[in-house]
Amino acid sequence: MTFQGWILILGFVAILLALTKPVGTWLFALYEGRRTPLHTVLGPVETGFYKLAGIDPDQEYGWRRYAVHMLLFNATLMAFTYAVLRLQGVLPGNPQGLAGLSPHLAFNTAISFTTNTNWQSYGGESTMSNLSQMLGLTIHNFLSAATGIALAFALFRGFARREAKAIGNFWADATRVTLYLLLPISIVYATFLIASGVPQTLSGVVDVQTLEGARQSLLLGPVASQEAIKMLGTNGGGFFNANSAHPFENPTALTNLVQMLSIFLIGFGLTWTFGKAVGNTRQGWAILSAMVILFLAGVTVTYWQEAAGNPVLHHLGVAGGNMEGKEVRFGIAASALFAVVTTAASCGAVNAMHDSFTALGGMIPLFNIQLGEVVIGGVGAGIYGFLLFAILAVFVAGLMVGRTPEYVGKKIEAREVKLAVLAIAVLPLMILGLTALSSVLQQGLAGPLNKGPHGFSEILYAFTSAVGNNGSAFAGLTANTPYYNGLLGVAMWVGRFFIIVPMLAIAGGLAAKKYTPESAGSFPTTGGLWVGLLVGIVLILGGLTFLPSLALGPIADHLAMISGKLS
Repeated sequence: MTFQGWILILGFVAILLALTKPVGTWLFALYEGRRTPLHTVLGPVETGFYKLAGIDPDQEYGWRRYAVHMLLFNATLMAFTYAVLRLQGVLPGNPQGLAGLSPHLAFNTAISFTTNTNWQSYGGESTMSNLSQMLGLTIHNFLSAATGIALAFALFRGFARREAKAIGNFWADATRVTLYLLLPISIVYATFLIASGVPQTLSGVVDVQTLEGARQSLLLGPVASQEAIKMLGTNGGGFFNANSAHPFENPTALTNLVQMLSIFLIGFGLTWTFGKAVGNTRQGWAILSAMVILFLAGVTVTYWQEAAGNPVLHHLGVAGGNMEGKEVRFGIAASALFAVVTTAASCGAVNAMHDSFTALGGMIPLFNIQLGEVVIGGVGAGIYGFLLFAILAVFVAGLMVGRTPEYVGKKIEAREVKLAVLAIAVLPLMILGLTALSSVLQQGLAGPLNKGPHGFSEILYAFTSAVGNNGSAFAGLTANTPYYNGLLGVAMWVGRFFIIVPMLAIAGGLAAKKYTPESAGSFPTTGGLWVGLLVGIVLILGGLTFLPSLALGPIADHLAMISGKLS
């Protein structure tokens, strides 16, 4: 590890902390439906959309109606994208003449982008036309992100409102987030990327002469526009198969830093928005503190392991850290930081291959996802996932002080605890169940490139990434088969919406409750003790649930490595 590496990591966190309140303030304005400076230009667009769709933005819904509208919207988008991908070969905007996708790959990809997962069982530049990238995929990068933030707003209202029957209007929330947050930032962001050397063209191929005198065909397309929203919306789907390791997606150290900042930007801001919504910004800072502690712990382990390198190579006289699978443009520190950022935020974009990390260095990105998309988390999904853990933590605290648990003025009763447990249990049931199934079936065992613990890690990472809606891959797994495309598609859908529905039920129940003021017997939920309890609950639940599977995979891999075995 180097001093410069730690300056990068600490500077990265410092920049985000400085941006938390400004971003949170803007999000709070959208949460309340207040007018912003952008309404002068985009207000008529918003109004026109409501008129065209026949929506009254002032009409609010109970949690059931909110959930139904959200589910129908996403199911319709998924069906539309499936049709675009299947018909790609006969649609325009296809300069390379690429054929339509197979049914199982189109099914997997449509669900992947609908659920904000952006898992890719294909090579982007060799599979997707420009039209498919823009109309079929990029549109989801906006709308799946807007859905996540809208859902976070719904849960915030559940905590903030008193004796209310409604938690907001899904259409108004998603529209405002798209128009006044995601779209303007993405335009500025894409312009910056274009100026940095990222292509933005409808051309398919350009022929160039290399320095050695050979001719080479370079694939191009509307890259910058997709790159901007894939990072800002924590989507992660790359235009190119190499994702952000590709120089056309991530050409410089500056773009690498900006990409990492944009992945965390909205997640940081939403914690402040939550505090403002419930009338106590210290509540938001407490949640963010717990998230940052978990994040920094993960970065420390990953950077330490990658900087230490492989002891097998050290025995052979090869000194230095582990640069396998990493871009020399970024080095070990920036690659380790990116890996933890993208899995802590459920983004899935990569600038290095996680399969080539050391065993424990690769375990941290895996464990980040297994914790439930809560260490900063995806846009919206991170904060509402973390609040589910907060409900469990305050329940434990209530047992400690011997009274009904309370959180931000709402009594947490059996219904909320049961629903929170139901939502949190979805991840381990799906991840471990599908991993076990694929570890014994012939179709599942045909996928991994490696045998033994590392091959098991490849299967475990795939289902963890799918259920956790992350989208990054451990690599080494041949996933473009009917078995894996089908099973991973189901995993992504369940991992997204089987958590959202119980969460919305919690929001509806909380909104109907009276406000309970703090008293001498209340457990404080803003100080260091509360932050420590939150961190402990997240780690204990994650550790107890996934430690056996990690022991069979990356931990066994690490023990083999330090004993001098290559496999």
